[in-house]
This record gives sequence, structure tokens and C-alpha cells, in this order.
Amino acid sequence: MPLAITILPVEEFIPYSKFIGVGQQNSEHQQLSELPQFYADMFGWRRMAATVARLYNGIPPGMRSGTVIFCANYGEASAIDFFGGRLGLPQAISPHQNFYVWGPGEASMGSVIAVGFSRPELEKYFSWVEPAATLDSPYAMPYENGPVFYCRGPNVPFSRSWANMKEWD
Repeated sequence: MPLAITILPVEEFIPYSKFIGVGQQNSEHQQLSELPQFYADMFGWRRMAATVARLYNGIPPGMRSGTVIFCANYGEASAIDFFGGRLGLPQAISPHQNFYVWGPGEASMGSVIAVGFSRPELEKYFSWVEPAATLDSPYAMPYENGPVFYCRGPNVPFSRSWANMKEWD
């Protein structure tokens, strides 16, 4: 049952899974955390949404209404969409898998909180990119940790750059 439903605290789940011989299975060819990927993929989502909400709510109200939450992968975007509504966050956009198909909507790129991207990736699209927070959840997938950036000054609007951002892996 602990493999199907998260009933054990993570500190107990790790030794339990090792004791019963459940090893790591990597379905996405990514570096793993101590937790199996199916569990680690959603670990830290509340903290991620809370971190983004703190940044979002710290933006002056006049700029906040046009701020976009831009996530590198569908997991990060899902975390924002699932937990962010209660925190006052707008729906996330992402160029990854089905989120790409849904597009950027009316996103203007005027002010962007970017999750899961590297600074060089963002500098292709924005003239001003600054780290604003750090995600650090020890049991999450390693690529879910790292800086969250605040970006302004779009080089090209989402409506024109979206086709070049598509990620299907």
C-alpha cells in the first residue's frame, strides 16, 4: 500500500522501499532523487507554488496583473496550476508537451516569473533576467531544484517565439 498511496512520511518510505526491494526506476532518463520517480515528481509542489506566490505577490499591483508564470516542464506548470489558485496565482504556461499545445494565451511577456529554466535559456527571450528565489526540495527530482528567475524586457513576444520553444521530451 505505501507504494500506491503516500501514507508513510518520506523519511520512513525510503528505508521501507529499500527493505522490500523496490529499486529506482527511471522512466524519463533524468537524474533521480532518493525517492522513486513517481513519488519524487510531485514532491515539493506545495513549496514551489508557495515560493512563486511569494514572488508574485511581491510585484507591485500595477505590474502583477500582467505577470506570467512560465514553467520549463509540465510538472512545474501542473504544480502551479494545482496549488497556485488558492495562493492567487494565474495559470502557468509551459512549452513542454501538452502545455505547449495549449499555448501562451494572452501572455505578454512584460513581467515573467520563470521556473525550471537556466539563465542562458531565458536570456534568449528577455533583456533582463535576475534570480529571485531558489527551490531546494531534497526529495524532489533534482531538475526541480534551482533558481526561480524574474524576467522583463521581452526580446520577442510569446506570440512570435512560442513555436521555437516547443519541448516534447
